[in-house]
Amino acid sequence: MTQRDAIFPADRHALYEAHGYSAAIRSGDLLFVSGQVGSHPDGTPEPDFGSQVQLAFDNLQATLEAAGCSFDDIVDVTTFHTDPENQFETIMAVKNRIFGSPPYPNWTAVGVNWLAGFDFEIKVIARIPEGA
Repeated sequence: MTQRDAIFPADRHALYEAHGYSAAIRSGDLLFVSGQVGSHPDGTPEPDFGSQVQLAFDNLQATLEAAGCSFDDIVDVTTFHTDPENQFETIMAVKNRIFGSPPYPNWTAVGVNWLAGFDFEIKVIARIPEGA
């Protein structure tokens, strides 16, 4: 059986231990990143929605960097939203800053009714650059 190659950012938040999951798993040249939320280091949610979305992307960036990746290496994105209709504009503003020009990664957005106290979550698959 293949051993999981777990990746964690240097300043990982408390949610990983509290809920027993890895920030990301490296498999060959692919990085499967767990859902990232707008959590503070102690695992609590950022209350302001726009800041929560930005913090989720910041947490994602830290995880990508721990594996030698960047936003440019992302090939697939899945986001989860507790109120997609009212949150879309705020999320798109952050998304457009991160992924400002084509080619864009694949993107699937899913409306949900529960995210453990959060209102936005993003998970991705990235291709790890050679030598990383």
